[in-house]
Amino acid sequence: MAVLERVRIHRTPSAQAVGLALALTATVVWSGNFVVARALHDTVPPVQTAFWRWIVALLAVAPVALPQVRRQWPVIRRHLGFLALAALLGVTLFNTLIYTAARSTSATNMAMIAAASPMMIALFDLAGGRRGGGREKLGVRRAAGMAIALLGVVTLVGRGSPAAIVHLDFATGDLWMLAATTAFAGYSALLRRRPSEIGGLSFLFTTFALGAAMLLPAYAISLATEGGFALTAGTAGPLLYVGVFSSAVAYFTWNKAVALVGAARAGVVYYLQPVCVALLSSAVLGEGIGAVQVLCMALIVAGVALGAVGGSRR
Repeated sequence: MAVLERVRIHRTPSAQAVGLALALTATVVWSGNFVVARALHDTVPPVQTAFWRWIVALLAVAPVALPQVRRQWPVIRRHLGFLALAALLGVTLFNTLIYTAARSTSATNMAMIAAASPMMIALFDLAGGRRGGGREKLGVRRAAGMAIALLGVVTLVGRGSPAAIVHLDFATGDLWMLAATTAFAGYSALLRRRPSEIGGLSFLFTTFALGAAMLLPAYAISLATEGGFALTAGTAGPLLYVGVFSSAVAYFTWNKAVALVGAARAGVVYYLQPVCVALLSSAVLGEGIGAVQVLCMALIVAGVALGAVGGSRR
């Protein structure tokens, strides 16, 4: 059996800049996923949201991905086990768990738990590096940036007081969100070991197809127990968004970002998600942003700038 090759992290300044821009693009697009999750939680069952998301994503990438899939099929078949694991974590579990969490927890709690992703990504990446060799160093500067960004996130969620976190009311959905965060971190760390012979489009299409196939039994059970949903403008629009943008576009840019800058550094950029969610909520839902929110956002941005742009110095 062929040995899986780790994705080579590019160190040139231009590649680093492109990688960080791609990580930011994915983070911004994924921020809309939380809004969609809350918008659909009363009308579309979580498993059905996830299943149709990936069907739409498959249709979106198929025209450009299938020629590459056909050329690389022998390689894809050889690494099917790796691809199935990536699909399970990043496709089948991650977003299904988010949609499940949205049924029984607040957006505030979801944002706080999602903020643990960069820490988990860094830990998984370091652990994977020790086993595979050539691990990516976290470094003092990046660790400091992560700490500053996390302080901003915690203060934002605590409405100006980091200590207020301990008084938040946690629901069953928080456990689902924690599971989703763990799945995403595992998926992101796993990307560093993606076989170099498999192109980005082939990887997307194959993992989307495998992930949707794994969801099929749960989808059938959901249909039998919860019934279907009405296809209206209020359901079709969000499903198109998560299928085309949050799936096809965001996953492609995130996977490429990890290949260029590494999982840990891309993970630092993910701290910007609460900022993006707050700005989207203000623009779309008319929710106000006060002085405390602005200060917290500044802390997050400063931490991301320090941790993502800075090198991995000791």
